[in-house]
Amino acid sequence: MTKELSDYRMPAEWEKHSATQLHWPANRETWPGERLGRVERVYVNIIEALSKYEPVLLLADPTVRTEHINKLLGDSDTNLSNVHIHSVPVNDVWARDCGPIFVRKRTGSNAALPEFAITDWEYNAWGGKYPPFDDDNLLPAWIAEKFGIHRYPAGMVLEGGSIETNGEGVLLTKESVLLNENRNPGLRKQDIEKRLKAYLGIEKIIWLKDGLKGDDTDGHIDDLSRFLNNNTILTMVSDDVEDVNYKALSENLKALEKNRNLTGDSFHIVTLTLPKTKIEGTTVDGSEYVPASYANFYIANGCVLVPLYDERHDEDALSLFKEYFPDRDIIGIECSDLVWGQGSIHCITQQLYGLSL
Repeated sequence: MTKELSDYRMPAEWEKHSATQLHWPANRETWPGERLGRVERVYVNIIEALSKYEPVLLLADPTVRTEHINKLLGDSDTNLSNVHIHSVPVNDVWARDCGPIFVRKRTGSNAALPEFAITDWEYNAWGGKYPPFDDDNLLPAWIAEKFGIHRYPAGMVLEGGSIETNGEGVLLTKESVLLNENRNPGLRKQDIEKRLKAYLGIEKIIWLKDGLKGDDTDGHIDDLSRFLNNNTILTMVSDDVEDVNYKALSENLKALEKNRNLTGDSFHIVTLTLPKTKIEGTTVDGSEYVPASYANFYIANGCVLVPLYDERHDEDALSLFKEYFPDRDIIGIECSDLVWGQGSIHCITQQLYGLSL
């Protein structure tokens, strides 16, 4: 670790980005048969929406023809001047988990330091579940070199979807992920906390326990509980005691209600009902459940992209986001075909800072 890192903090997602990182879908193990075409259509919808608000850094494996991507985007209302396609080896679409985690210089810090830097954590596809993942693990270094961003290797496995911050020193995470032996078997909880605090400028860590059934990440926080502002946390709940996720969601809610912010006050907790998570047939990991959750939203510069899955609850979700983000456009994206592959909008996006595209 370096002393310079004490001058940095991980920003909240709502702080202005310079771009959003996405990977064009191509992995036939994740998207077999007609599933690939279906998820491509979801990608077009997401890129079309994002391109109106901020640049998109779209990474495409060399096996994908750029002409194919341009044709699909060209047939939509995408702002093509805001989409920057780079042919780079990638293993899959999960930019959130393998992409760079940026930190921002604190106000009044050393003027000689750059405004933004990359913390580069190891990525092993959620405990080695889906090899190969070596190309994805190299992407933070590629972005740092390509765009001239200073990079701090962290020497620990950490996925972006496993952490959530309010940008003011509070971090949410999960015991089922970070303390799982398939990530960092040689590190104790206190070692992991020390690394998170040092590299991300964190002062308080809130540990929740179990995640959603069907979530092959072992329970990422971005399917469960997210900050809507510095003191408001959205957390998913179930209104059905027979639901497979009812117990875990109830325990997470109770834990959040007991926790306090840095000034000792309670957080403001709001809830949304978990959409349908059981599907017909099986998903890519053989499960009959998918981690469908409204918590997997993405905050872009002028909009919030909200995943839609279940008409019984979709409007409630859209209404909540309109209430908490009145200065941003709220855009619903149908994500049933995306979540079939075990992730949603937040899982495939990663906010970038300090880049000149």
